[in-house]
Order: sequence, then structure tokens, then C-alpha cells
Amino acid sequence: MLVHGGTSGIGTVAVMLGKAFGAKVFATAGSAAKCQAVMSLGADAAINYREQDFVAEVKRLTDGRGADVIVDLIAGDYVARNYEAAAMNGRIVQIGVQQGPAKSLNLMAMLAKRLTHTGSTLRARSVEEKAAIAAELQQQVWPLLAEAKVRPLIDNVFALADAAEAHRLMESSGHIGKIVLVMPAFAG
Repeated sequence: MLVHGGTSGIGTVAVMLGKAFGAKVFATAGSAAKCQAVMSLGADAAINYREQDFVAEVKRLTDGRGADVIVDLIAGDYVARNYEAAAMNGRIVQIGVQQGPAKSLNLMAMLAKRLTHTGSTLRARSVEEKAAIAAELQQQVWPLLAEAKVRPLIDNVFALADAAEAHRLMESSGHIGKIVLVMPAFAG
């Protein structure tokens, strides 16, 4: 399993869940400190995307096979590169588009490897779909939370009045895990 943005709020949980469910997990991160952070979460390998080509690293780490599952929050030019990094019959789950849409994409790689590329968001789902997801999370993930095998990683907590400061931290990519805003009634 390859997780892009391994130190983001979603990425940290994806790394922990992947390990809890028995996957060999690789994660991309943008600095040596962030690579160390994903390793401390249980990743089997950290790939510094500023210094290493994640496609080449995934191929090296899997003896040329590629990743069976790729969790991508980035999109943009990562989409075509994910197709290269994926194993035959691999699955790519697109849950974000930080770099925007793919500008150029050769679908032959997707076809040749019989890849499944799916997108997911909760916003547009019906109440019934959200309830089914919540029930599955309660069955599959809540026990991991209760046993502290998976835990949300909170980088920083800000009062709602300091939302601009929280946003600056998020834009700087200096955080590892979630940035939380607290409503005044709950701040005390």
C-alpha cells in the first residue's frame, strides 16, 4: 500500500490503518523529519518525494511488482505516475486533488495493468450511505481505536478566533497530522 501525503491528517490514519489491517505500507512525505514521522507510525518505508522518485522507490521496494493499493490526496501529475507505480490489478483511491486535475494522462497504463481508479468523498453521499459507512467503521475501525492501535494524530489545536493562524500552518505544510479548531464554548 502506498499512501501519498503520509503526514497529513488523512495520511497518518491511512498508514496506521494499513498496518493494523496487515498491509506493507509505504508513504510519501516532503522532508527527512516527516519521513521519520511516518516510520514512527509504522510505515515500512518512507519516500521523500522531494529527493526520490516515488515510482522508482515503490518498484524497488516491491521487486518491480508495484503497489496493490495507492491512496492519493494529491492528483495532478501523480495520477499518471500512480499508474506506473501500481501493481497489476492494483487499486488507486483518489480522495483529494491538492495539485488539481491530471493535465496529461495515458490511459494505456491503466488498461494494460487492469487498474481500478476510484474516487471517494462523503459530501455527496446520501444519509443511508453515510450510515452504512459509519456502521462499517464502528465494526472494523472503532475496536482499533479502543485498543489504541490507531489513533488520530493531532499536530496543533487552535481557538476558532485563530483560524487564520491555523490555515497558515496548514498552507506551510509544517504540520504532521490534524490541525484542530476549537469552538469557544468548548475551549475551556
